[in-house]
Amino acid sequence: MHSVDPRSPGRRAFGRQLIGAAALSLIGLDAALAQSLDVLKKKGEITIGMLVDFPPYGTTNAQNEPDGYDADVARLLAHDLGLKLKLLPVTGPNRIPFLLTGKVDLLVASLAITPERARQVQFSQPYAAATIVLFGSTKTAIKSAADLKGLRVGVARASTQDVAVTKSAPADAEIRRFDDDASAMQALLSGQVDAIGCSVTVAAQISQRAPAGSFEVKFNLLQQAMGIALRPNEADLLKGVNDFVARNTANGELNRLYRKWLQTDLPKLS
Repeated sequence: MHSVDPRSPGRRAFGRQLIGAAALSLIGLDAALAQSLDVLKKKGEITIGMLVDFPPYGTTNAQNEPDGYDADVARLLAHDLGLKLKLLPVTGPNRIPFLLTGKVDLLVASLAITPERARQVQFSQPYAAATIVLFGSTKTAIKSAADLKGLRVGVARASTQDVAVTKSAPADAEIRRFDDDASAMQALLSGQVDAIGCSVTVAAQISQRAPAGSFEVKFNLLQQAMGIALRPNEADLLKGVNDFVARNTANGELNRLYRKWLQTDLPKLS
């Protein structure tokens, strides 16, 4: 049996053909699955994918049903469109594949808007945001990243806040990495660290557990806007979703839901 050198021009050309064929198949699949708002209304039902392992955006209730901010947004969207709602739990890795293969009609799944994802899906205008903050004792003066010099800062290892703190903190800040947010939270409460990088949700949990006025948000590290995701080539459905976001931002309904789940106002989104 003769082996083929993977570096050979023939092998490289064959590889390019395979990649091209796969891309064309995906484009063809997108075109076949693309649907209009009218089609959904004739069907009378919309299937929306959401995370159930990312509280308070996505979680489950006592009846083990999808719940959280994203679930409430999905319910409001379906109601506005006059459609029956089917919520389908998805995971971080499979949420975009579920959308592109037609298992769901769209995603309200805490999906941060990034250039890479925007090459695969269409995003609505932002309907939510995850704000990452530097949170610490009111007794420690911290106004900017430069003030972290010589301080101990806790983060959940390999998290968004780990990346943000590592990028912004001065070289002589001591970054202590913990297995999860709960461990970083406990380290702050017990005085093992001077401050932590965390979401506003975690910050609110700490404030509820600690004596009033013990801790405060020092500054924002990062804000990630989240969009409702649709398949490409669904222009009128995208318009309908964007109209929904704009209307319910203006009338305060999204802010009401955000306060319900995150105990803070919806950040200004652009």
